[in-house]
Amino acid sequence: MSRYTADSRDRVRDAVDMVALVSARVDLQRRGVNSYFGCCPFHEERTPSFHVRPDEKHYHCFGCAEHGDPFDFVMQTEGLDFKGALEFVADRFGVTLQTEEEDPAAASARQRRERLYSLLTRAATYYARYLWEAGEAEPARAYLLGRGFSEEVLREFRVGFAPDGWDRILVGSRQAGYSDEELLAAGLIKRSQRNPARLFDFFRAQIMFPTADVRGRVRGFGGRRMQGEGPKYVNTPDGELYHKREVLYGIAQARAAAAKAGRMILVEGYTDVIALHQAGIHNAVGIMGTSFTREQVQELVRLVGTLELCLDADTAGQEAMVKAARLASDSKLELRVVPLPPGADPGDLIAREGAEALGERVARSVPFVVFEVERILQGADLRSAEGKDRAIGAVSPALAGLGPSVLRDELIHRIAAALDLEESRLVTLLRESATGSAGNGRGTGASSRDRDSGVPDPGPAGSGGALGAERGVRSERAFLAMCLAAPGPGAIALAGIDVDALLTDHVLRRAARHLAAHAAAPLADLPSDDDDLARAVADLVARAARGSEVTADQIEHSRLLLELRRLDREIKRARADKRPGISDIARERQGVRDAIQRVVARLEQTV
Repeated sequence: MSRYTADSRDRVRDAVDMVALVSARVDLQRRGVNSYFGCCPFHEERTPSFHVRPDEKHYHCFGCAEHGDPFDFVMQTEGLDFKGALEFVADRFGVTLQTEEEDPAAASARQRRERLYSLLTRAATYYARYLWEAGEAEPARAYLLGRGFSEEVLREFRVGFAPDGWDRILVGSRQAGYSDEELLAAGLIKRSQRNPARLFDFFRAQIMFPTADVRGRVRGFGGRRMQGEGPKYVNTPDGELYHKREVLYGIAQARAAAAKAGRMILVEGYTDVIALHQAGIHNAVGIMGTSFTREQVQELVRLVGTLELCLDADTAGQEAMVKAARLASDSKLELRVVPLPPGADPGDLIAREGAEALGERVARSVPFVVFEVERILQGADLRSAEGKDRAIGAVSPALAGLGPSVLRDELIHRIAAALDLEESRLVTLLRESATGSAGNGRGTGASSRDRDSGVPDPGPAGSGGALGAERGVRSERAFLAMCLAAPGPGAIALAGIDVDALLTDHVLRRAARHLAAHAAAPLADLPSDDDDLARAVADLVARAARGSEVTADQIEHSRLLLELRRLDREIKRARADKRPGISDIARERQGVRDAIQRVVARLEQTV
């Protein structure tokens, strides 16, 4: 993979207009010299605490402690990695990126990919223009507009139409300088089975849905037949750029809204995605009626922490949800299910009941375990003792992932009522079922101790799921980097904290203890047998060097936010254990919130 020169990165950063970049997501108001405020795009708030310093190309939120440079902002809001963010900002501000020296083979491969991308973009543009300008495409236009789609949203998704001719793309692309081999590699033409020397267009007389990657580069197409025999939908064959297992339709349009919301909605088809987008629900992608894959899970994990399954309410849709749960079980995705009426898909529901009806259903999404329990109970024979035993055996693995919680109590109540059992008896049977599964090798992957109790290892207490845990670690890392950036107040702060109580990440705990003893020279005396610690400290030193000037109030604000998270964890544990004293913790929490407000007031006076 090609690398961009350090000079390119510096030139992009110098060219950024920070106010213009951030204003695409945040309504900024000027408050003094080199100082703008707005409501933070990374958390809900009414009072603006998101601060931008244009001259320093830096942002910082006094409410959630998110901070960074232009590339950090784009990675967060657009759901891109650093390379993608660099390319995004370069395009936005007209900077040409220079690559480091490549070996001839790598340069040739990169140039070939660029030509294939260019060829596919050219084809998508041609198909889109043909849909709106050609008389032959009139039935396709009538069909799409009759489904309730506006011309605006169809153009946004570059929906098009492939003419019925045998060689329109073939001839036009040859004239533009593309070879037959490139057309075959892009999946735009194919060979005749009877006469391999004869070539013709792969898509003909079909509505065309371009499928793009997260950066919006067209990789292939899905074509819908308007008439004739054969399957209704035909996809580009797998090749150099297009891999069906990796494709999520609409990912380019959905990425920014999904990254901001921290969640993505998964639907089945092209038209479902477009319908949701037109209805104002922009964080939706489609699997195009195919099976959900591990590659798609990996793509989603990079963007969001929560995946809401909004698949058709039929047998195939339910099976797809169960498969999605299996694939996501070892990822950081939290799965939820959007309840749909029997026989309905999202597009039909919008057409019949309106966008608000679907929006309300999305807002009422339930954890996957709730869907799974209901599905098992609906399919079980609850009239016989054997049927009830089978139902208990089926729901036991689903409940094994739940620790003590109101949700688990409600599910126990629901299952007991359906099976006509006392809740205490059901709990005993579930425990025995889980123990039996552990002994016969049919367990769910938890330890035997966890299966016996029905309580999994929750990770850091009070993390609020994978996304919450990630944000918590980012806040801890930001605090330590601030302490390094201002060694005086930073050393005082590090000396005054309870590391084990305040920090949840084990490596950062070790880093904090090391920094407390080596604030003046953090890279000195690192143990030779702890590579994780060495990497963590080096990363913190680099972050401290990249940041802007840090004050004692900023460090205190960051520490107080960690205190708030600590108290949230304490309250959650106390509720789970049904311990007294929650009101005392709540009062302490309110005291921390009051302290945060006082620090924020001081910070606002200094900008």
